[in-house]
Amino acid sequence: MYQMKMADDKIIEGDVDLISTLPDVILQDILCFIPTKLAITTSLLSRRWRHVWCDIPSISLDVDTLTAASVNETLTRYKATKTKSFHLIITTMMGNIPHIDSWIEGAMSRDVENLSLDFLHHYYKYKLPDFFYYTYSFKQLDITILDLSKFLRLRILEVIRHLPVQGPRKILAPHIHCLKLHDSQLSCTLVDVASLTEANLEMSPRSLNREFNGDFLQGMVLKMLEKLKNAEKLTLGRNFTGILSLAEIHGVPFPMFKVKALTLDTEICQYIIPGIESLLQNSPELEKLTVVEGRARFYMPVEFLDKYLKSQGFNVNKCWRSKDGASWNKYCKDLKSEHVASLVELVLKNTEKLDKMVVLLDDHFLKFKIEDVVVPTLPHNNNITIVLSSTNKPMT
Repeated sequence: MYQMKMADDKIIEGDVDLISTLPDVILQDILCFIPTKLAITTSLLSRRWRHVWCDIPSISLDVDTLTAASVNETLTRYKATKTKSFHLIITTMMGNIPHIDSWIEGAMSRDVENLSLDFLHHYYKYKLPDFFYYTYSFKQLDITILDLSKFLRLRILEVIRHLPVQGPRKILAPHIHCLKLHDSQLSCTLVDVASLTEANLEMSPRSLNREFNGDFLQGMVLKMLEKLKNAEKLTLGRNFTGILSLAEIHGVPFPMFKVKALTLDTEICQYIIPGIESLLQNSPELEKLTVVEGRARFYMPVEFLDKYLKSQGFNVNKCWRSKDGASWNKYCKDLKSEHVASLVELVLKNTEKLDKMVVLLDDHFLKFKIEDVVVPTLPHNNNITIVLSSTNKPMT
């Protein structure tokens, strides 16, 4: 037993810890791929690791799993002079308000490039400090509140609103180039997004369980699109496109768009067809269209749309048809090869400069072979590349 123990000791003593021999900069990049709280625990491994985490280029602090004192201690020990990403998550706001300014200031003092502030509850009781508006280091900001007109270098803005948090009422971001807005109630007014070239818009159905205000939602989506009419890349979700369909059925005029690449994250069904038709007809510069099924997590119940139209005196058995009178499947599980062919034909009829169309079908509901889809061709656009595939296959 004693000899075996000695042999084991020699083996351990002679082993080479290859990871620990790596340069700090490589170890720090590796630690960025795990939660910061876990990265800090590597300081217990050995003297070699004691201070490695202190200079990681990206840091994420979830205050719900940490005390304010531990966050303060972490930022005191954090020595990086240049931070690529700083992510602060606060769900329970009230007890942390006295510390938030210093935490943000700590991030900004390290010339942070990408700042993400998730204030998930009662953040309206907190106002960002004045010094926050005068930083020039940001390249990307992910935050749910504030007027961004003073952020001259900000190029990317993500506004993700989750219930029960109250979202921003107005967005002033004249310098951003890319906007991702996923709002539970579409209550944001885009006051100034003059430099915008790319946008991703969707609404969550979670707020519609008790009341569906179709008139309000139609007005909001069209006001947003009016502000985005100069964008060259647009991505629209299933729920957003469904509201556009309501507007089209009501005869509400759409703005003209300069979009060249349009992506629709939506199932193929009757509830998105009227909206798609109007989008295509008002997008004369469109060069690429991508339709992706199955990426959205929450679809608005179609019963809301039918109930609203019935209350407005519409015949729901007729109004969801495309303008050529074609009928469509009501649910994605009823999708047939002829519906995909009809979608391709609808696109070809309503576009002039289209070069490529990509349709990615959701494998979970696919009941036919993609090879069975008869792709139509029209004389004026027979040079278009059409790609049909399933979501689990790479595109060629």
